Amino acid sequence: MELESNPKVKDVFDNYPELVQNQLRYIRALVLQTASEIEGLEKLEEMLKWGEPSYLTKHGSTIRMNWSKKTPEQYAIYFQCTSKLVPTFKRIYKHKFKFEGNRAIVFKLDDSIPKIELKHCISMALQYHKIKHLPLLGA
Repeated sequence: MELESNPKVKDVFDNYPELVQNQLRYIRALVLQTASEIEGLEKLEEMLKWGEPSYLTKHGSTIRMNWSKKTPEQYAIYFQCTSKLVPTFKRIYKHKFKFEGNRAIVFKLDDSIPKIELKHCISMALQYHKIKHLPLLGA
């Protein structure tokens, strides 16, 4: 898999507080690892959308992540709010994650991240346009 990365993304990560950097870099690593494990996924774009690190594939839906000074005790991974992604995640993983509407999975800074489950959510987002017609997105 080819990673096409905008160098300004690194600057955004570098400007987060250290604990936040560690958490968001871990989420980034999960996105990259998941993308590399998807058969047929040739290219992942890492860019800034609304000033936030974002990831997109040819057949996927954008994934964003961010931390805000307005809610300093948490960070989130965002998905397209008009997609079926977060509603599906809520049905499958309602006891594993905390959600913000139909747009995000939210973590407290000291939460342990359910790696397998989050990678599954990331995988669905990276392949969304191939699976959006399937019940529960093929889960």
